[in-house]
Amino acid sequence: MSSPLVFITGASSGIGQALALHYARAGWRLALVVRKEIETKSWLDACQISRDSYQIYVTDVAQVDTIVAAGRAAIEAQGLPDVVIANAGISVGMDTAIRSDLQVMANTFATNNVGMAATFHPFLAGMVQRGHGTLVGIASVAGIRGLPGHGAYCASKAAAISYCESLRGELRGSGVAVVTLLPGYVDTPLTRSNRYPMPFLMQPEAFAAQAASAIEAQTSYRVIPWQMGVVAKLLRMLPNSLLDKAFAGRPRKRRQGE
Repeated sequence: MSSPLVFITGASSGIGQALALHYARAGWRLALVVRKEIETKSWLDACQISRDSYQIYVTDVAQVDTIVAAGRAAIEAQGLPDVVIANAGISVGMDTAIRSDLQVMANTFATNNVGMAATFHPFLAGMVQRGHGTLVGIASVAGIRGLPGHGAYCASKAAAISYCESLRGELRGSGVAVVTLLPGYVDTPLTRSNRYPMPFLMQPEAFAAQAASAIEAQTSYRVIPWQMGVVAKLLRMLPNSLLDKAFAGRPRKRRQGE
C-alpha cells in the first residue's frame, strides 16, 4: 500500500493501456477499468506486471451506477487513488439526417461526458478530505473546432474540456488538481479506421510518457504533442469562412457499420 495508486478507465487498449504500462513500470499500483478482462490479464502477464500490483474492474463507463460502483470497489480494495484518469471514450461518425445516428450522439455523450463525471464522482469527497489528488480528463484536439461528420465526437470533447475547466474552478484551494489533456492523433484502434491524413501521429507509448509528465506537474491544460498545440491555437483563431473552406471535401469519420 506504500506505492501510489492510479485509477484508469478504458485501460484495455490504446491510450489507456499505454498509460497503465507507463505507470506500472514507474512502480505504481494499478486500478484498471476495462470491458475485456481476459484479454487485459493476458496483456498484463505478457508485460510481466505482477498480479499483486493491480486490480481489474469490469464495467461499462456509460452505465453510471456500474462505474460509480467500480470506483467504490477500488477504494475498498486498494485505497484512495493518487491519480484518477478518465480516459474511456468512443468516436463514431454521425449524420444528423439519419435518425439512428441520434443514438450515436447519445451514446457518445454517455461515455465521453457523463462517464467522465461518474468516474470522478466516487473519489472527490475522499480526495478533498485528504487534501490532495489529481483528476485527469482525456479530451481531444477535436474539441477545439467542429469538424464535418464528427458532430458527436467534437461536441463531446468540447464539453469535456469545459467540464474539466468548471471542475477545476470548483476544487480550487482544496488541494485536488484537475488536469485536462488534449491528444492529437495517436495510433490506436480508435484512429486506425480514419479516412483522412493524421499529422503528427504519435505512438501510444510516447503519448503516455508526455501525459504522465503533465499529470505529475499538475498542468491544468496540455495539448499533446506540442505541434498539435500550435495547430489548435491556429484553429481557434481561424474565421468560420476559412475553416469551412479548409475542411471542404475532407473525408468524414466512418459511421457505425461503415
